[in-house]
Amino acid sequence: MAYPLTTWNTGLFDCFDDVKSCCYGFWCCPCLACTVSGKFGENRCLPLCDLCSPAITAACGIPLCAPPAALALRVGIRHKYGIQGSLCKDIATSCFCMWCSWCQMHRELKNRKKNVTVVNMQPAPVTMAPGPTAPVIFGGPPGVVVASY
Repeated sequence: MAYPLTTWNTGLFDCFDDVKSCCYGFWCCPCLACTVSGKFGENRCLPLCDLCSPAITAACGIPLCAPPAALALRVGIRHKYGIQGSLCKDIATSCFCMWCSWCQMHRELKNRKKNVTVVNMQPAPVTMAPGPTAPVIFGGPPGVVVASY
């Protein structure tokens, strides 16, 4: 069964919807990226691969402009929450506006976490009816046990 696709809770440039997240990302984008990765359930150090990957691949003669961790997390969040979009848009967003992308993902995870309702289903208390009493054991000849119920 296909579910209807939704949109991102905030736009890519909606920094004033959550100024704290955007300030966090502006002053320390790698820290924000690690926070987003951890909140999504991935290794917190995953985005740090994006710092080294372009330099390493360029040194090997392979030009790389799409940061792999940022792109993977963006696609993962989009698929998990059924957000409409395409891989091409995710690549463009991750390449040309990575800071805004991390801020948008952070706002999305914060909004999704706020909207989660936890229902604690406790079973009804059970009362025990008095059961049979323990058997009464009478002493008899050695090796013989006589019990009465």
